[in-house]
Order: sequence, then structure tokens, then C-alpha cells
Amino acid sequence: MVRCWWLAGLLVVYAAAERSLRWEPRCRQQLRHLQDGARIAARLPPRLEGQWVSTGCEVRPGPEFLTRSYLFYANRLFKAFQFYYWDPSCREPSYSLVIKGKLRLRQASWITRGATEADYHLHKVGIVFHSQKAMREVASRINQSSGEGCSGFLPPGRAWAPRALYELLSAKTERDCTAALGFAMHELSLVRVERHHQPLPGLQQSGSSLVEELYLGDIHTDWLERLHYRPTGYQRPLQSVVHHMHPCPACGVIYRADEHHPPILPARAELPVQLSGSWVSTRCEVRPAVLFLTRYFIFHGSNHTWQGYYYHYSDPLCKQPTFTIYASGRYTQGIPSSKVRGGMELAFKVTQARVTPMDQVTVMMLNSSEPGSCGLASSWSAGVEQDITPTNGCLALGIRLPHTEYELFRTEHDPKERSLLYIGERPTDGSSPDRPDKRPTSYQAPLVQCAAASEEFPNYYSLKYVGKEGANGSEELKPLPVALLLLIALQLLRWD
Repeated sequence: MVRCWWLAGLLVVYAAAERSLRWEPRCRQQLRHLQDGARIAARLPPRLEGQWVSTGCEVRPGPEFLTRSYLFYANRLFKAFQFYYWDPSCREPSYSLVIKGKLRLRQASWITRGATEADYHLHKVGIVFHSQKAMREVASRINQSSGEGCSGFLPPGRAWAPRALYELLSAKTERDCTAALGFAMHELSLVRVERHHQPLPGLQQSGSSLVEELYLGDIHTDWLERLHYRPTGYQRPLQSVVHHMHPCPACGVIYRADEHHPPILPARAELPVQLSGSWVSTRCEVRPAVLFLTRYFIFHGSNHTWQGYYYHYSDPLCKQPTFTIYASGRYTQGIPSSKVRGGMELAFKVTQARVTPMDQVTVMMLNSSEPGSCGLASSWSAGVEQDITPTNGCLALGIRLPHTEYELFRTEHDPKERSLLYIGERPTDGSSPDRPDKRPTSYQAPLVQCAAASEEFPNYYSLKYVGKEGANGSEELKPLPVALLLLIALQLLRWD
């Protein structure tokens, strides 16, 4: 009798442990980490003192290829370098800007939750050309501008002078010739600093290093709007030169650079865009106006179909879900972009979509929508998915079906040799790239490949593993592993 009770107890313990340690797909694991496991702290107001650098070549709308190095002093002064390039690998410098000014942090943002608003004042902006070609191109744009005192910025035919610094803006003389370059530092008007710990390879879970990231305001996707746009989202974060991710081959190169010696990033092979597989967000993403979300995509290369899950949240840590969108359709064979070097142009057709409201505010909004504009009228409830394909989308959420989006894709490897997928940046005004002329010229935050093949599973929106389901829909237990059976047998022999 004692032996039977002991065996029953052991089986109960095993069942509990097996449920908690059960294998789950890597893609879901990554999303769970973003929602539950990512230990991120954001201090308000943020502490900016120190130097912050790009972690790689950045792409801004236009396109513009650049790296950045910003130094903030304790007395609120700052000195910033922006290094511009001809190529998407940031190995062919065009010109450098050196920017000096003062920054004053204000109150927490009422629009972008988790951000701090700031005022800045520019004292000086200088430019250094790194080739005769760059000098001719920039001088031509400035000479044609209408800025006071800028028409004769550089006489035609003037020879390029290495290391010569030309003044674009001066607060003392009230001269400002920066508009022709589309230059503005409005990114400094929205600030957020995040801190988290990066696990160190080969050590126990307690071994980690501190990482600090500086998020500055986003750049408007429309060139004509960027000069007066006040950001509500972020661009790619800078990282502290003291506390940054490892490895980071670009960090040291950018840290040591100045306006006369622009950083030349390490050479990296261009990868063909191979979409097949599953891709997931690497962080909680922020879009203008203001959306917090994570994304998960499945691409089937064999028949050029795709599926996408968009998990929306009300907070900058992606812990308070509001609604989930599932969409699917087909995509075309990609062709190299003639406008954005290294990019691939594709067209995506969205034919089906489903929505799951996750909070009562979203439920109320959907239930108050016009009949026939978003699923079954007044039938929405929290946690219950509904197909919006029969109503041609959901007007309340800005979803129209069917529709086609003209996209820009790029793939690369990060320093850890993980495959990254960059998808075109969404228009800042919230519209859709539904025409070829609205195709993006810059990228969103990258997705990381979490599986070489598709990982599909039910109830994905909940991000809670419900176990392996049997034919009758109930959860099944897996067979006991051989090692555990042997352990039980040995214990029984001891009792004998």
C-alpha cells in the first residue's frame, strides 16, 4: 500500500513538472518573453548624460543612410554627430554634420505614454564634405534654397577642401541654411531611456550585463512634412557606449569617429531576401499616433502566401493587450529596389482578417460601430475572435478588405548571426502604402527569424500555452520518458 501511494505521488509531481517545462514553439516563446519576461525599466525623467551611438547603419525616409553619435553633458549642452553615406552599408561617406545646442527636459508626454517631452535650442550646425561629388550636390541644393544668406553658400566650381568645416547654422548670426538638406533635430523633442540586462553567454542566469538604450522621436516619412513634424513615435534606438549590447562591431567604430573622420562600418555581405519561415518582433514596437505592438509573420515560399498576427497594447512595455489582428493573403515575387539599395520590392494582397478585442474599451468601440462595417453588429466580447472578411474589413480599426500594399523588404544577419527581416516603415500619417508611389523608403524595427518553417498553433492571440490537444479537443499528457520509468522501477525495488 505504501508503495502505491508513493508511485501515485511521484506521478502527480511529474505531471505538474511536465506541464511547466513542456516544450513550446520558439516563436511563441519570443513573444512571451516580450510580454512577460523582458525586464525593462524606464526612468522618468530619463538620464541622458553620456555618449550614445548607433549600433549599425540606419535608413531614414528618402532614403538617407546614416550613423549617429550624440553626447549629452550634465549642464544640458549637447554635441551630436550625424554621418551620411551613399550606400546602405555605411561604408562610403558623403558628408558629416556636427550639431551643438542645449536640451531641456520637460514633463511626461500626454500623447506618447512612457516618453518625456523636451525643448531644444541649436547653437551651431557645421558640415564637412568627404568628396567633391558630395560638395557639389549639397552646395547646389543650398544655393537654390530661399534661406536668407544661403544663395551664395558656396561659389560654383569651388574645389573640395578636405577637413574644411562650413557653417550651416549659427544662432549668433541668425543664419540657417539647413532646410535644403531636410535637416531638423525635432527628434530631441521626444525622449525615452530604457534599461535592461543582457544575459552573458556561458554563464548562469544571474550573469548579465546592463544595456541602456536611448529612444528619440521618429522622422516623418514625407520629406515635405519632416521640417515641422513633432514626433509621437521613435526611430531606431541609440545605445550607451558604456552599457551596450555585446557583440556590437559598429559601436566602437562610431564612438571613435568625428566630423573629419566618419566611421566606416565593417563590411557585411548582402543577403538575398528569403522570406520562408516564421518571424517575430525583437522588442515592443511604437508607431506614431500612438500604437504599441508586437508582430508575428509566417511566409510560405512554396505558394507565396502569408499570415500575420498584430498584437496591440496600451502601454510601452506591451503588457496590457487591447486587440489582436490576424491577416492573411498572397505576395508577389520580389524585385530589387531601384530607389533603396539593398531593398526588395514586393506587393502584398490582404484577403482575409480576423479581430480579437482584449479589453472592454475595444469591445465597446467595436460594438458601437455602424452595422455592417465591422463584423456582426453588437456581437463583440473580450477574448473572442471574429472574422471581419464578410464586412470587407473593419472601419473602426481602419482595415479595408481586400487591399494591396506595396512593400519594401530587406534581410541581414545581426552580430549573433541571427536572421533579421526589415519591413517597410508605415506612413506617418497612418495611411496605407496602397499605391506604388507610396512604397516605403525606410524600415520598421526588425523581426528575427524564430523558425525556418511555419509554426502555427491555435489560440495564438492569448500568448498562453494550452498544451497539446487531443482529437476530442482536451489536453493530453505525453508518455513518460524512459529515464523516469527506470527511476520509478529502481525506487520500487528499494521498497521491496
